[in-house]
Amino acid sequence: MTSSEMVPSETALVTGASRGIGRAIAISLAEAGLEVAVNYSNSAHEAEKVVKEIIASGGNAYAIQANVSEEQEVERLISTVLERSGKIDVLVNNAGITRDGLMMRMKINDWKKVIDLNLGGVFLCTRAVSRPMIKQKKGRVINITSVVGLMGNAGQANYSASKAGVLGLTKSSAKEFASRGITVNAVAPGFISTDMTKGLAADEILKSIPLGKFGTPEHVASIVKFLATDPGAEYITGQVIQVDGGMLMN
Repeated sequence: MTSSEMVPSETALVTGASRGIGRAIAISLAEAGLEVAVNYSNSAHEAEKVVKEIIASGGNAYAIQANVSEEQEVERLISTVLERSGKIDVLVNNAGITRDGLMMRMKINDWKKVIDLNLGGVFLCTRAVSRPMIKQKKGRVINITSVVGLMGNAGQANYSASKAGVLGLTKSSAKEFASRGITVNAVAPGFISTDMTKGLAADEILKSIPLGKFGTPEHVASIVKFLATDPGAEYITGQVIQVDGGMLMN
């Protein structure tokens, strides 16, 4: 690879990219030729492993710490990426947490933490990149939601509400930014084999999945890569693509 070939034509910021689905997305976008800013909150070691894997494969990446539920940290995150890369062409809002529990016993702190990160973080990051994307007259925003945001799930009132909120935010921001050349779409994974789904009753869950198996982070990453890089995706906005093995058919 020559030095000119290694200069990235576009830059992507992936939040929560140190592991699981975020890691797979970061690697997939790097393989597509984008420079990737690997955001993490606490897992510095895991984030650096992602960066090293991308660089070892001939890509460009760097890690940036920021809690995307905090406004000032998001502003610092976006400013750092703009200073280092010059622009942000793709934003993937992937960072998320769970704090499961029955609603009658759910602590208000567990409600707020999930809403603030899973929904508030998407709002803060999208708002922060809107100005530079509007200035460059193009951009692609992909929000990672969940099928539970569409169907609900017992014991996940906070998580389901946060992911349902992301759906409304996706459609509203898509309408606001469409005239500026910015597309905004959402990807709704079903049950994906990650640390977040470990310990679930797999046999019972598989009964509800027509394809009869859990998905992989790479399944989700391939859809994100399409929305982020494929020329055909420039005419898609405000949409929700489910990656769920047929679990929830509309």
